[in-house]
Parts: sequence; structure tokens; C-alpha cells
Amino acid sequence: MLSKRIIPCLDVRDGRLTKGIKFKNNIDIGDPVDAARQYYEQGADEIVFYDITASAEGRDIMIDVVRRVAKTIFIPFSVGGGIRSVDDMRQAILAGAEKISINSEAVQNFPLISEGAKAFGSQCIVLGMDVKKVEKTAKTPSGYEVVIHGGRRYTGMDALWWAKEAQNLGAGEICLNSIDADGTQDGYELSLTRMISEAVRIPVIASGGAGKPEHLLEILTNGKADAALIASMVHYRHYTIPEIKNYLMAHGVKTRLQW
Repeated sequence: MLSKRIIPCLDVRDGRLTKGIKFKNNIDIGDPVDAARQYYEQGADEIVFYDITASAEGRDIMIDVVRRVAKTIFIPFSVGGGIRSVDDMRQAILAGAEKISINSEAVQNFPLISEGAKAFGSQCIVLGMDVKKVEKTAKTPSGYEVVIHGGRRYTGMDALWWAKEAQNLGAGEICLNSIDADGTQDGYELSLTRMISEAVRIPVIASGGAGKPEHLLEILTNGKADAALIASMVHYRHYTIPEIKNYLMAHGVKTRLQW
């Protein structure tokens, strides 16, 4: 059995760590560099960094903050927000990122996935998907729609179709975020995650809704996710990463031991 990954997520706005609920009412909760260092020292498997307003504001990612975070950690580091070209990807990698997460721009420019995979390898390209539950229609037969620009723009694109298409285009991983569950701490969107995980061959990271270790156990087993993104439960110090991993291992889920 492959080890399941536990991945803290740093949502960053104006250079500060922020957290909201369902993509709204974000509040400042600290310094992303300090948070990244803390989670690295606790034994996080990876760190994800999102500049959450870059795409909506049409600006580049805050590369200086990316560089500062990268200098403090020595684990895989995924970066997203405002990535619009292969050159943008290259700049993020040069600043210390191992993986590039593309979301809004990938929806608007499908070839960007293939171009990134060709330039840096599929293992470097993560498709970020922000998904909202909707009525099942001919356009959205799965009942889930892709939303871009930080939850501001509905695309009419079916989430299941997009996951498969992105895989075919060369994405090496999918980070699947449920807008409905985001920040609620009530649990991940199980049906959505299992549906996508069963439909693709590439790893799926579940995101949105983690509030206690039981939620991770459910999504990593019944939801069939390969990894779990966490935010509120560690940002607000409800749990530490060792506590989460120990719980999972006690319930039969293999995780990477803290070094």
C-alpha cells in the first residue's frame, strides 16, 4: 500500500496567510512563511501555496513570497495562482517550487497543461479544480460544475469530464477542492472525490472540509483519495500533523513517518 500524503494548504492574499469559508469572508491568520516552517517541522509530506486572488486580479503570482517559503522547507512544494504561461511556471520553479498548480488558466487555455507537461514533465503539473455541486443537466451530467477565478466565475464545464480531459492533456495530479465544503470543517465532499478518483489514473488530492482526523480517514479510504489537503484544522491549532498521522496509522492508513 502506498503511503497517503498529508498536505497543509497555504491560501495567501496580499502576502498574508488567509482563510475563509466557501471562498468568502477571508480573514488574515498570519505569516505564510512561519506557517510553512511549522508544518515542515511537524512532518508534513508536502506544502501547497495558492495566491488566491492572482487570477481574478489578472496579475502574476507573488514570486517573492514563494521564494521565501521555499527557503524554509525541504519537502515537495506546489505553487498556484496567476500562472498563465510556461515562462510563469519556470519562474515559480526557479523560485523553489517542485510542482505547478494551474486552475483558471487551464480552463481558459487547455494547451497550457500539455505545454507544461512537455517542458517540465507530467509529475510537475497539478490540475487545480474548484468544484460546486449543481443540478444534473446535459452540460453537467455529473452534477458538479467547475468554477474558476476563486469561485467567482461558473464555467458550465462538467467536473468529471474536465478531470478526464486534463489527464489526457498531461496533468500528473489533480487537487480537487469542493467549494461547498471549503472551510466548513464538516468533512470532505465524499461522493465527488470518489467519483473523480475512480475515473482517472493519476493521483487525486482531496481538498475542502477537513475538521478532524476522522474526516481524513473517511476521504482516504471510502473517498479513495491519494492525499488530503488540510488547512483550518492545523491553522487554528486544533490538531498537529503528528496527531493526524498517528490517528490514521492507528486505523490502518499508511502514512509517512515523521523524520
